[in-house]
Amino acid sequence: MATTYDFPSDLLAGQEELHQVRAELSALLKRLPWSVEPVDGFSDDNGWRKVERPASPGWTADEQAEVEKLRRREHELAVFVTTHRYWSELTGQDRVAARSHLKHAHEPPPDHDGR
Repeated sequence: MATTYDFPSDLLAGQEELHQVRAELSALLKRLPWSVEPVDGFSDDNGWRKVERPASPGWTADEQAEVEKLRRREHELAVFVTTHRYWSELTGQDRVAARSHLKHAHEPPPDHDGR
């Protein structure tokens, strides 16, 4: 039988928000141009593999501010989750297993046939 953990509600909420912020940041970064600053495109095949990038218009001030805001919040949440008082109640492998379990606590449990 799998071990269950009685995570405090604020820790669960912090971990869930951390997942949400990371997903939002990842989606935003995928939508933005590859370079923060405007830069010409290039092609380079002198290395071990060819690298090509189209010209980048750069990020707008609003886009830069949004990325910074999300990164700041991600950092705040990561610090909150990893330094939460709950972890002091556990030791060694129990702490590692509980942390791993918390990372997936928001996911629905798999069906009985493993799906």
